[in-house]
Amino acid sequence: MKKQFIPYLTLVVSLMFLLTGCGNSENENPQAGPGQGGAPSFSVVKIPKKTVTGYTTYPASIEGIVNSEVRAKVSGYITDVLVDEGQKVRKGQTLFKLETQSLDQDAAAAEANVNAAQVEVDKLKPLVEQKIISEVQLETAKAKLQQAKSGYSGIAANIGYANIKSPVDGFVGSINLRKGALVSPTNENPLTTVADISKVYAYFSMNETAYFDFIQNAEGKTTTDKIEKLPEVSLLLANGNEYEQKGKIDAINSQVNASTGSIQFRAIFENPTQMLTNGNSGNIRIPKTYTDALVVPITSTYEQQGSTYVYSVGDDSTAVSTRIAITTELDNVYVIADGLKEGDRIIGKGTGKIKGKTKVSPQEVPFDSIAKPIEKSFR
Repeated sequence: MKKQFIPYLTLVVSLMFLLTGCGNSENENPQAGPGQGGAPSFSVVKIPKKTVTGYTTYPASIEGIVNSEVRAKVSGYITDVLVDEGQKVRKGQTLFKLETQSLDQDAAAAEANVNAAQVEVDKLKPLVEQKIISEVQLETAKAKLQQAKSGYSGIAANIGYANIKSPVDGFVGSINLRKGALVSPTNENPLTTVADISKVYAYFSMNETAYFDFIQNAEGKTTTDKIEKLPEVSLLLANGNEYEQKGKIDAINSQVNASTGSIQFRAIFENPTQMLTNGNSGNIRIPKTYTDALVVPITSTYEQQGSTYVYSVGDDSTAVSTRIAITTELDNVYVIADGLKEGDRIIGKGTGKIKGKTKVSPQEVPFDSIAKPIEKSFR
Protein backbone atom coordinates (compact mmCIF):
# COMPACT_ATOMS: atom_id res chain seq x y z
CA MET A 1 0.00 0.00 0.00
CA LYS A 2 2.80 2.46 0.86
CA LYS A 3 4.55 1.95 -2.51
CA GLN A 4 1.36 2.81 -4.45
CA PHE A 5 0.63 5.98 -2.38
CA ILE A 6 4.03 7.72 -2.90
CA PRO A 7 3.84 8.05 -6.76
CA TYR A 8 0.27 9.36 -6.44
CA LEU A 9 1.35 12.08 -3.96
CA THR A 10 4.24 13.09 -6.23
CA LEU A 11 1.85 13.53 -9.16
CA VAL A 12 -0.50 15.81 -7.14
CA VAL A 13 2.33 18.11 -6.00
CA SER A 14 3.64 18.44 -9.57
CA LEU A 15 0.21 19.46 -10.83
CA MET A 16 -0.06 22.15 -8.12
CA PHE A 17 3.25 23.75 -9.13
CA LEU A 18 2.23 23.69 -12.79
CA LEU A 19 -1.10 25.46 -12.09
CA THR A 20 0.61 28.12 -9.93
CA GLY A 21 3.10 28.92 -12.70
CA CYS A 22 0.34 29.34 -15.29
CA GLY A 23 -1.58 31.71 -13.03
CA ASN A 24 1.43 34.02 -12.61
CA SER A 25 2.08 34.24 -16.32
CA GLU A 26 -1.44 35.53 -16.97
CA ASN A 27 -1.08 38.43 -14.44
CA GLU A 28 2.52 39.58 -14.93
CA ASN A 29 1.37 43.08 -16.14
CA PRO A 30 -1.59 44.20 -14.00
CA GLN A 31 -1.62 47.76 -15.50
CA ALA A 32 -2.00 46.60 -19.07
CA GLY A 33 -4.72 48.44 -20.98
CA PRO A 34 -7.08 46.60 -23.27
CA GLY A 35 -6.06 46.49 -26.90
CA GLN A 36 -2.65 48.17 -26.32
CA GLY A 37 -0.40 45.16 -26.28
CA GLY A 38 0.04 45.30 -22.51
CA ALA A 39 0.99 49.07 -22.39
CA PRO A 40 0.22 50.72 -19.01
CA SER A 41 -2.76 53.09 -18.94
CA PHE A 42 -2.25 56.79 -18.01
CA SER A 43 -4.49 59.86 -17.97
CA VAL A 44 -3.43 62.37 -20.64
CA VAL A 45 -4.31 66.11 -21.00
CA LYS A 46 -3.89 68.55 -23.85
CA ILE A 47 -1.94 71.76 -23.21
CA PRO A 48 -4.31 74.75 -23.50
CA LYS A 49 -3.88 78.49 -23.66
CA LYS A 50 -5.59 80.19 -20.73
CA THR A 51 -5.91 83.64 -19.23
CA VAL A 52 -4.85 83.20 -15.62
CA THR A 53 -4.32 85.60 -12.74
CA GLY A 54 -1.72 85.20 -10.04
CA TYR A 55 -1.29 87.27 -6.89
CA THR A 56 1.85 88.37 -5.08
CA THR A 57 1.22 89.07 -1.39
CA TYR A 58 2.97 91.56 0.92
CA PRO A 59 2.37 92.24 4.65
CA ALA A 60 0.76 95.66 5.21
CA SER A 61 0.03 98.06 8.06
CA ILE A 62 -3.07 100.30 8.06
CA GLU A 63 -3.31 103.99 8.96
CA GLY A 64 -5.96 106.68 8.52
CA ILE A 65 -5.34 109.23 5.80
CA VAL A 66 -4.96 111.81 8.59
CA ASN A 67 -3.47 110.73 11.90
CA SER A 68 -3.10 113.87 13.98
CA GLU A 69 -1.48 114.00 17.42
CA VAL A 70 -3.22 116.07 20.10
CA ARG A 71 -0.75 117.92 22.36
CA ALA A 72 -0.92 120.63 25.00
CA LYS A 73 0.34 124.09 24.00
CA VAL A 74 0.56 125.27 27.65
CA SER A 75 1.42 123.59 30.93
CA GLY A 76 -1.28 122.70 33.42
CA TYR A 77 -3.24 120.01 35.18
CA ILE A 78 -6.03 118.24 33.30
CA THR A 79 -9.37 119.14 34.89
CA ASP A 80 -11.70 117.50 32.37
CA VAL A 81 -11.52 114.76 29.73
CA LEU A 82 -14.56 115.39 27.53
CA VAL A 83 -14.33 112.45 25.10
CA ASP A 84 -13.75 108.73 25.18
CA GLU A 85 -11.56 106.43 23.10
CA GLY A 86 -13.09 105.55 19.74
CA GLN A 87 -15.49 108.50 19.82
CA LYS A 88 -16.16 110.42 16.63
CA VAL A 89 -15.32 114.12 16.97
CA ARG A 90 -15.45 117.28 14.87
CA LYS A 91 -12.62 119.65 14.04
CA GLY A 92 -12.51 122.32 16.79
CA GLN A 93 -14.37 120.21 19.36
CA THR A 94 -12.91 120.51 22.89
CA LEU A 95 -11.32 117.27 24.03
CA PHE A 96 -9.49 118.25 27.25
CA LYS A 97 -9.56 121.20 29.67
CA LEU A 98 -6.60 122.35 31.73
CA GLU A 99 -6.56 124.26 35.03
CA THR A 100 -6.32 128.03 34.33
CA GLN A 101 -6.37 129.60 37.82
CA SER A 102 -2.87 131.03 37.64
CA LEU A 103 -3.46 132.20 34.07
CA ASP A 104 -6.67 133.94 35.11
CA GLN A 105 -4.73 135.87 37.75
CA ASP A 106 -2.09 136.84 35.20
CA ALA A 107 -4.81 137.91 32.80
CA ALA A 108 -6.39 140.17 35.45
CA ALA A 109 -3.05 141.85 36.12
CA ALA A 110 -2.38 142.29 32.41
CA GLU A 111 -5.83 143.79 31.87
CA ALA A 112 -5.14 146.29 34.69
CA ASN A 113 -1.91 147.30 32.96
CA VAL A 114 -3.84 147.89 29.74
CA ASN A 115 -6.35 150.11 31.54
CA ALA A 116 -3.59 152.11 33.23
CA ALA A 117 -1.74 152.62 29.95
CA GLN A 118 -4.97 153.72 28.28
CA VAL A 119 -5.59 156.32 31.02
CA GLU A 120 -2.09 157.69 30.49
CA VAL A 121 -2.62 158.06 26.75
CA ASP A 122 -5.99 159.73 27.26
CA LYS A 123 -4.42 162.18 29.72
CA LEU A 124 -1.57 163.17 27.43
CA LYS A 125 -3.60 163.74 24.24
CA PRO A 126 -5.10 167.15 25.21
CA LEU A 127 -1.76 168.28 26.59
CA VAL A 128 -0.11 167.63 23.25
CA GLU A 129 -2.92 169.45 21.44
CA GLN A 130 -2.34 172.50 23.72
CA LYS A 131 1.40 172.17 23.09
CA ILE A 132 2.03 171.85 26.78
CA ILE A 133 4.10 168.70 26.30
CA SER A 134 5.91 167.31 23.30
CA GLU A 135 4.36 164.71 21.01
CA VAL A 136 7.22 162.35 21.89
CA GLN A 137 5.78 161.81 25.33
CA LEU A 138 2.41 160.83 23.83
CA GLU A 139 3.99 158.37 21.41
CA THR A 140 5.90 156.80 24.30
CA ALA A 141 2.66 156.36 26.22
CA LYS A 142 1.00 154.82 23.16
CA ALA A 143 3.88 152.34 22.83
CA LYS A 144 3.45 151.30 26.44
CA LEU A 145 -0.30 150.83 25.83
CA GLN A 146 0.42 148.58 22.83
CA GLN A 147 2.89 146.59 24.89
CA ALA A 148 0.32 146.11 27.65
CA LYS A 149 -2.29 144.97 25.13
CA SER A 150 0.13 142.44 23.62
CA GLY A 151 0.87 141.02 27.07
CA TYR A 152 -2.82 140.63 27.79
CA SER A 153 -3.47 139.01 24.39
CA GLY A 154 -0.72 136.45 24.99
CA ILE A 155 -2.16 135.45 28.35
CA ALA A 156 -5.70 135.31 26.92
CA ALA A 157 -4.41 133.04 24.13
CA ASN A 158 -2.85 130.72 26.69
CA ILE A 159 -6.17 130.56 28.52
CA GLY A 160 -7.73 129.58 25.20
CA TYR A 161 -5.05 126.92 24.72
CA ALA A 162 -6.14 125.39 28.01
CA ASN A 163 -9.16 124.16 26.06
CA ILE A 164 -7.45 121.49 23.94
CA LYS A 165 -9.40 120.94 20.73
CA SER A 166 -9.46 118.39 17.94
CA PRO A 167 -7.35 119.45 14.94
CA VAL A 168 -9.41 117.36 12.45
CA ASP A 169 -12.64 115.46 12.00
CA GLY A 170 -12.09 111.85 12.96
CA PHE A 171 -12.01 109.23 15.70
CA VAL A 172 -10.25 109.50 19.05
CA GLY A 173 -7.46 107.01 19.67
CA SER A 174 -5.95 105.90 22.98
CA ILE A 175 -6.12 108.54 25.73
CA ASN A 176 -2.73 108.47 27.42
CA LEU A 177 -3.35 110.94 30.29
CA ARG A 178 -6.43 111.43 32.45
CA LYS A 179 -7.88 113.96 34.91
CA GLY A 180 -5.31 115.26 37.38
CA ALA A 181 -2.26 114.61 35.21
CA LEU A 182 0.21 117.44 34.64
CA VAL A 183 0.83 118.12 30.97
CA SER A 184 3.11 120.45 29.06
CA PRO A 185 4.23 121.11 25.47
CA THR A 186 7.38 119.08 26.17
CA ASN A 187 5.56 115.81 26.95
CA GLU A 188 7.06 112.93 24.97
CA ASN A 189 3.70 111.30 24.20
CA PRO A 190 0.60 113.10 22.90
CA LEU A 191 -2.59 113.28 24.95
CA THR A 192 -4.29 111.25 22.20
CA THR A 193 -4.56 111.05 18.43
CA VAL A 194 -7.48 111.84 16.16
CA ALA A 195 -7.58 109.86 12.92
CA ASP A 196 -9.58 110.51 9.79
CA ILE A 197 -10.40 106.96 8.65
CA SER A 198 -12.94 107.78 5.94
CA LYS A 199 -10.11 106.43 3.78
CA VAL A 200 -7.10 104.44 4.92
CA TYR A 201 -3.57 103.90 3.71
CA ALA A 202 -2.03 100.43 3.53
CA TYR A 203 1.76 100.58 3.69
CA PHE A 204 3.86 97.66 2.40
CA SER A 205 7.40 97.13 1.18
CA MET A 206 9.35 95.29 -1.51
CA ASN A 207 13.02 94.45 -1.61
CA GLU A 208 15.09 96.03 -4.39
CA THR A 209 14.92 93.01 -6.68
CA ALA A 210 11.14 92.73 -6.43
CA TYR A 211 10.81 96.51 -6.85
CA PHE A 212 12.80 96.61 -10.09
CA ASP A 213 10.97 93.57 -11.48
CA PHE A 214 7.65 95.18 -10.60
CA ILE A 215 8.33 98.70 -11.88
CA GLN A 216 10.08 97.61 -15.10
CA ASN A 217 7.20 95.34 -16.06
CA ALA A 218 4.54 97.96 -15.33
CA GLU A 219 2.99 99.89 -18.23
CA GLY A 220 4.03 103.50 -18.80
CA LYS A 221 7.19 105.50 -19.39
CA THR A 222 7.69 107.43 -16.16
CA THR A 223 7.12 106.20 -12.62
CA THR A 224 4.11 108.52 -12.35
CA ASP A 225 2.60 106.99 -15.52
CA LYS A 226 3.26 103.50 -14.22
CA ILE A 227 1.54 104.22 -10.88
CA GLU A 228 -1.55 105.59 -12.65
CA LYS A 229 -1.83 102.45 -14.82
CA LEU A 230 -1.28 99.90 -12.06
CA PRO A 231 -4.19 97.48 -11.52
CA GLU A 232 -6.39 97.63 -8.44
CA VAL A 233 -5.12 95.72 -5.43
CA SER A 234 -7.01 93.81 -2.76
CA LEU A 235 -6.53 93.58 0.99
CA LEU A 236 -6.64 90.36 3.00
CA LEU A 237 -7.69 91.11 6.58
CA ALA A 238 -6.07 89.57 9.64
CA ASN A 239 -8.81 86.90 9.76
CA GLY A 240 -8.00 85.81 6.21
CA ASN A 241 -11.11 87.33 4.61
CA GLU A 242 -10.86 89.74 1.69
CA TYR A 243 -11.83 93.36 2.39
CA GLU A 244 -14.87 94.38 0.35
CA GLN A 245 -13.29 97.51 -1.17
CA LYS A 246 -10.57 97.43 -3.84
CA GLY A 247 -7.58 99.71 -3.42
CA LYS A 248 -5.15 101.61 -5.62
CA ILE A 249 -1.42 102.05 -5.26
CA ASP A 250 -1.02 105.84 -5.17
CA ALA A 251 2.57 106.39 -4.02
CA ILE A 252 5.98 104.71 -4.14
CA ASN A 253 8.84 105.97 -2.00
CA SER A 254 11.80 105.38 -4.29
CA GLN A 255 14.26 105.95 -1.42
CA VAL A 256 15.72 102.66 -0.20
CA ASN A 257 15.40 102.12 3.55
CA ALA A 258 19.01 101.86 4.67
CA SER A 259 18.26 99.50 7.57
CA THR A 260 15.97 97.05 5.71
CA GLY A 261 17.03 97.49 2.08
CA SER A 262 13.37 97.80 1.08
CA ILE A 263 11.21 100.31 -0.77
CA GLN A 264 7.86 101.39 0.65
CA PHE A 265 4.58 101.42 -1.29
CA ARG A 266 1.28 102.99 -0.29
CA ALA A 267 -2.20 101.89 -1.36
CA ILE A 268 -5.39 103.78 -0.56
CA PHE A 269 -8.76 102.19 0.26
CA GLU A 270 -12.20 103.68 0.81
CA ASN A 271 -13.46 102.91 4.33
CA PRO A 272 -17.17 103.86 4.39
CA THR A 273 -18.08 101.65 7.36
CA GLN A 274 -14.95 102.59 9.37
CA MET A 275 -14.14 98.87 9.66
CA LEU A 276 -10.44 99.62 9.25
CA THR A 277 -8.59 101.83 11.69
CA ASN A 278 -5.10 102.79 12.79
CA GLY A 279 -2.89 99.86 13.65
CA ASN A 280 -4.78 97.19 11.71
CA SER A 281 -2.66 94.74 9.77
CA GLY A 282 -3.28 92.65 6.68
CA ASN A 283 -1.80 91.55 3.38
CA ILE A 284 -1.83 93.44 0.10
CA ARG A 285 -2.40 91.24 -2.95
CA ILE A 286 -1.14 92.58 -6.27
CA PRO A 287 -2.59 90.78 -9.31
CA LYS A 288 -0.74 89.89 -12.49
CA THR A 289 -2.72 88.56 -15.45
CA TYR A 290 -1.20 86.29 -18.10
CA THR A 291 -3.27 86.40 -21.32
CA ASP A 292 -3.30 83.40 -23.69
CA ALA A 293 -0.61 81.69 -21.65
CA LEU A 294 0.45 78.07 -21.97
CA VAL A 295 -0.22 76.37 -18.65
CA VAL A 296 0.82 72.98 -17.25
CA PRO A 297 -0.55 71.34 -14.08
CA ILE A 298 2.14 71.21 -11.42
CA THR A 299 1.09 67.65 -10.63
CA SER A 300 2.04 66.66 -14.20
CA THR A 301 5.68 67.71 -13.78
CA TYR A 302 8.78 66.36 -12.11
CA GLU A 303 12.22 67.79 -11.36
CA GLN A 304 15.61 66.45 -12.26
CA GLN A 305 18.97 68.15 -11.70
CA GLY A 306 17.37 71.57 -11.19
CA SER A 307 15.17 71.44 -14.30
CA THR A 308 11.47 70.74 -14.67
CA TYR A 309 10.11 68.08 -17.03
CA VAL A 310 6.85 66.58 -18.25
CA TYR A 311 6.17 63.42 -20.23
CA SER A 312 4.79 64.38 -23.64
CA VAL A 313 2.83 61.78 -25.54
CA GLY A 314 3.24 61.55 -29.31
CA ASP A 315 0.90 60.17 -31.98
CA ASP A 316 2.49 56.75 -31.53
CA SER A 317 1.46 56.76 -27.82
CA THR A 318 5.05 56.94 -26.63
CA ALA A 319 5.75 59.03 -23.52
CA VAL A 320 8.97 61.03 -23.83
CA SER A 321 10.60 63.20 -21.16
CA THR A 322 10.38 66.88 -22.20
CA ARG A 323 12.04 69.83 -20.48
CA ILE A 324 9.92 72.98 -19.96
CA ALA A 325 10.87 76.61 -19.24
CA ILE A 326 8.74 78.14 -16.49
CA THR A 327 7.67 81.81 -16.53
CA THR A 328 5.98 81.76 -13.13
CA GLU A 329 4.43 79.39 -10.63
CA LEU A 330 0.86 79.83 -9.49
CA ASP A 331 -0.79 77.67 -6.87
CA ASN A 332 -1.67 74.71 -9.08
CA VAL A 333 -0.21 75.45 -12.51
CA TYR A 334 2.99 76.60 -14.13
CA VAL A 335 2.87 79.30 -16.80
CA ILE A 336 5.48 78.12 -19.30
CA ALA A 337 7.56 79.94 -21.89
CA ASP A 338 9.06 77.06 -23.85
CA GLY A 339 9.11 73.29 -24.29
CA LEU A 340 5.50 72.71 -25.35
CA LYS A 341 2.92 74.21 -27.64
CA GLU A 342 -0.86 74.43 -27.56
CA GLY A 343 -2.50 71.08 -28.19
CA ASP A 344 0.47 68.95 -27.12
CA ARG A 345 -0.48 65.97 -24.98
CA ILE A 346 1.24 65.18 -21.68
CA ILE A 347 0.85 62.60 -18.93
CA GLY A 348 -1.55 64.14 -16.39
CA LYS A 349 -0.78 62.00 -13.35
CA GLY A 350 1.62 59.26 -12.38
CA THR A 351 4.84 60.54 -13.94
CA GLY A 352 6.76 58.81 -11.15
CA LYS A 353 5.78 55.44 -12.58
CA ILE A 354 7.45 56.10 -15.96
CA LYS A 355 11.13 55.49 -16.62
CA GLY A 356 12.57 56.82 -19.88
CA LYS A 357 10.78 56.45 -23.20
CA THR A 358 7.71 54.33 -22.54
CA LYS A 359 4.83 53.05 -24.62
CA VAL A 360 1.55 53.95 -22.87
CA SER A 361 -2.17 53.52 -23.29
CA PRO A 362 -3.35 57.21 -23.22
CA GLN A 363 -6.71 57.97 -21.58
CA GLU A 364 -7.56 61.60 -22.42
CA VAL A 365 -9.21 63.56 -19.59
CA PRO A 366 -10.26 67.25 -19.28
CA PHE A 367 -7.44 69.63 -18.37
CA ASP A 368 -9.38 71.16 -15.47
CA SER A 369 -9.83 67.73 -13.88
CA ILE A 370 -6.07 67.71 -13.29
CA ALA A 371 -5.55 71.45 -12.63
CA LYS A 372 -8.56 73.12 -11.03
CA PRO A 373 -9.43 75.86 -10.52
CA ILE A 374 -7.02 78.10 -12.42
CA GLU A 375 -9.10 81.25 -12.88
CA LYS A 376 -7.64 82.75 -9.69
CA SER A 377 -4.49 81.28 -8.28
CA PHE A 378 -2.54 82.53 -5.27
CA ARG A 379 1.04 82.35 -4.17
